[in-house]
Amino acid sequence: MPRARPRAAILMLLASAMILAGCNKTTGQLGPASSLSTASTTPLSLDALAELGDKWQANPRDASKGLAYANGLESLGQKDEALNVYQKLFEADPANAKVAGLYGRKLVSAGKADQAIPMLEDAEKHGDTDWRVMSALGTAYDQKGLYQKAREQYSKVLSSDPQNLAVMNNLAMSYALEGNLKQAEAELRAADAFPRSKSEPRIRQNLALVIGLQGRFDEATTLAQQDLPPEQVQENMAYLKKMLSQPNTWQQISDSGSQG
Repeated sequence: MPRARPRAAILMLLASAMILAGCNKTTGQLGPASSLSTASTTPLSLDALAELGDKWQANPRDASKGLAYANGLESLGQKDEALNVYQKLFEADPANAKVAGLYGRKLVSAGKADQAIPMLEDAEKHGDTDWRVMSALGTAYDQKGLYQKAREQYSKVLSSDPQNLAVMNNLAMSYALEGNLKQAEAELRAADAFPRSKSEPRIRQNLALVIGLQGRFDEATTLAQQDLPPEQVQENMAYLKKMLSQPNTWQQISDSGSQG
């Protein structure tokens, strides 16, 4: 069996484990998607949503009405339809920095980094200093494997807001995706040390993930049990153990984690 590249093994493990953890509402990766709401995310009634849609259709260039409609669609789980609204708003007024930034961030959340990167880069060039735009651009770079460029974006945010937990988390996961699990652990521990992180279980769950990927299952289990029921923690650990038991995988991860 051919030996896979260490980074490929890391990507496979992280992606699979993230999907598993993401099934629980209290877990998942912090990132631009956690700060994207433009209004209340309380689900609307279908009648209320239809009314918002009618108001926007009456004037498709009205960004405020379009954003309200897109937010309503998202509150009902209609993300593809919401993304289509953002696209139409952007096409109607490409110079609207708020719309461009939001559309770019939504594209990142949808995993469409190729489309998002030029839009977010342009927003940054035109002086958009919203940390969420810079963080989203970093996430898009990570999706393309451009880890150094991603970390440059996160560093820009942290230079002025050193306790931004969402960006600290993204920085850590960038290292993890690159295969540097030790640095990822260090970054997540730094984030977890801030008092505000006590109300943010996603930091601890990603820390448990990174520790588990290094084979320290007892430690990862103890950490994960702070927020998840024992049966889910056991399922997660069993999944990681199965992945790590694949031929060569553990050595590949150990080698990658010692680099950098």
